[in-house]
Amino acid sequence: MPFGICTLSIVPLRAEPSDKSEIVSQILYGELFEIIESNKKWSQVKLAFDNYEGWIDTKQYIEISQKDFQTYSVAEGKYVTDLVEYVDCEKQHIYPITLGASIHTLPLLGHTFDGHFTSGEQSKENLLKTAFLYLNTPYLWGGKSPFGIDCSGLTQMVYKLNGYKLQRDASQQANQGEALSFIEESEPGDLAFFDNEEGDIIHVGIIMKDNHIIHAHGKVRIDRLDHSGIYNIEKNAHTHKLRVIKKII
Repeated sequence: MPFGICTLSIVPLRAEPSDKSEIVSQILYGELFEIIESNKKWSQVKLAFDNYEGWIDTKQYIEISQKDFQTYSVAEGKYVTDLVEYVDCEKQHIYPITLGASIHTLPLLGHTFDGHFTSGEQSKENLLKTAFLYLNTPYLWGGKSPFGIDCSGLTQMVYKLNGYKLQRDASQQANQGEALSFIEESEPGDLAFFDNEEGDIIHVGIIMKDNHIIHAHGKVRIDRLDHSGIYNIEKNAHTHKLRVIKKII
């Protein structure tokens, strides 16, 4: 089975091999993946970080060896901490990259980078500092960047930048960590999950102090959190029904 690395800043990961297909997630610069199948136009891939699958344009990555994939997929991650940066290539071209891009894989691309980055596990207190970097980012279904992000993309990227692994979707993340019985037991950085009328987990946010939450809803925003759910001060109404609180770290 071949393997690949993303060479561009933000590549759409689609549900089906079509430019008209739904974007289910995004692949950021430097991310690694297995190539399940491919043709001249499309490749079905499985991401190394969270095993998420989808289709990408075959022109938007390069193949790497199995040895390199295995070496770099288990190496300690290094992630860009500025909203926008760039890398240089040997041909004197620059590639724009964004917050959360993987730069520990730079040797595979022959690029250089001299900006700010983070690596290793950070303290739990740092989670909210990272989340605030995405404040006012527009909501985008499947998004993972400061130019568009969804609720679970926000939580995954915030935890990833601090050295912790979350699955991609809110329903998957809800299966991780330790459940708490009450909001009062939670700490800033814990996750709150919300369900719909059918009982399906459809939303997630990061708990702050003083009964507030930061989450992606229209944009990345801060709202009130109570035992019923998320209370939108602007609408004077609850917008999401609380299902469970999870302590991940």
